[in-house]
Amino acid sequence: MPNQPDDRPTPQTARPGAADEPPDAIDPWAQPRHPSIRLDQFLKWQGLCDTGGQAKIRIQYGEVMVNGEVETRRGRTLYVGDCVELEGRKVMVELAEPGGTGNEG
Repeated sequence: MPNQPDDRPTPQTARPGAADEPPDAIDPWAQPRHPSIRLDQFLKWQGLCDTGGQAKIRIQYGEVMVNGEVETRRGRTLYVGDCVELEGRKVMVELAEPGGTGNEG
């Protein structure tokens, strides 16, 4: 049956009133997005570990502290202001806002 209309809802018709909203309307139920990074990624990015595998092992062995507490979850989400420590070296998490260049300051 070629050329029959598609009955699937479009983003504008998926919910009542959606067709009246501009396409870039802000969703009041959306969670705010704050810059974040996973702990294992942060260790590698900051040069505290040479590889992701090394970061994984150091975290699992309890060698990494986040905000003064031992952290064993490599997927721990870090946010701006968190303090990460490994072998006595402390690094504060500083990330650019989404869409920013990191050079705003």
